[in-house]
Order: sequence, then structure tokens, then C-alpha cells
Amino acid sequence: MAGYRERVRAELTADIKASARRQMEVDGANQLSLRSIARELGMASSAIYRYFPSRDELLTALIVDAYNELGEVAERADADADANANAADCDPATRFTAVALAAYHWARRHPSQYSLLFGTPVPGYAAPDDTIGPATRFTLVLLRILDAASQLGSVPTVAPTVPASVEPDLHHLRALTGTTSNDTMLIAGLQVWTGLFGAISFVLFGQFKNVITDVDALFESIVSVLARQVFDH
Repeated sequence: MAGYRERVRAELTADIKASARRQMEVDGANQLSLRSIARELGMASSAIYRYFPSRDELLTALIVDAYNELGEVAERADADADANANAADCDPATRFTAVALAAYHWARRHPSQYSLLFGTPVPGYAAPDDTIGPATRFTLVLLRILDAASQLGSVPTVAPTVPASVEPDLHHLRALTGTTSNDTMLIAGLQVWTGLFGAISFVLFGQFKNVITDVDALFESIVSVLARQVFDH
């Protein structure tokens, strides 16, 4: 009986989250409403609070799911690039390009989930520590590629300045993640990380509308530039 109840709870939890994602696609995360979700699912308003006691707890669950999905997409793309390429061909630039394109296509398929992670913050919501682990999965993939580039002797095409005030943060990042890249490579990696998600956001949020028709081709061109900027050797 306990196993049956757990399955029913898991199914209803999944249904609630699916309804919430549909609601976000139409109205955005700001308008997320537990009562509206309960109405869609034919539940009593009081019943849904047994699954998610507040809107914020539901938001956290959706954010964790989205980060984990993005992280899994990145990890799989990196592993596939390694498995499908000859050893000589699977260089860091190839790996980065595969991961970047995978992230882009995931964002295109799931714009509301991407917006929840990288769009306008939801007023009144502060993400708890539960989101930190899932949020780092994608970052750790990029850091592993950056470390591989460093070990191969890659040097940024334009060496960035490392502000003295940022050096303690880079040391802290190194301690947290185990990355072996030096400060110059880490700053270059942060620039690439920013450029990647900036390009994805520009496409998803319509910044290229009436400017570029084939945004997929433009994105691939941007990724090519970013890859050469840091990961070539």
C-alpha cells in the first residue's frame, strides 16, 4: 500500500509541475498560481498544498528540474562528442561546440524553463541552497573542457586582464570545483560562458527580430568565434 501511495504522489507531483510549466509558457513565472493549477487538474485548492505548501516551493522544484535537465543535456553532449570523434579530433573546441549547441537547442525547445533560469527574476522569490548543486552541473562541464584546453596549452586569443579584486573569487572557485585552469584561462572561460548564454538569450527573447532571419546560423557562427577565442590550441 505504501508503494502505491508513493507512486500516486509521484504521478500527481509530476502532473502539478507539468501544469505549472504550461502556465509559465502562457503567462510567465510571475503569474504562477497554485490555485489555477489545482483548477486545471480538478483538485481541491487545499489538496495541492499537501504537495507544494507554497508557490516558492513549486518554483524551486521547477528550477531544480530545469537546471538538472540542462546539466544532463550538457553532460550527454560532451560525452557523445568524446565517443563519436577520433581522439585527435575531440579537442576542447569540438567539445565546447557540441555542448553549446545542445544547450541552445534545449533552450529553444523549453523557452519557459530557460527563462525561469536566465530571464527576469520572479519578484519576491529567492532561490534556496537546494538549487546550487543542479545549477553547477552545466558550469562543471565547461570547466572540464577549459581544464582540458589548459592542459593542451591553449592560450586565449586576446589575454584578458585579471583584476586584483577578482583573484580571491577565482581562488575560491578553484577550491570549490577542483578546476586546474589559471586565472587568465578562468577569466576567458567566464567571458565565453557569458557570451554563450547572452547569445541564447538574445535569440530566445527576440533581440535579433527584424535584424537577423536565420538566427540558428548566426548562433552557430557566434559559437565558432567563442570556441576559437579560448579552446583552440
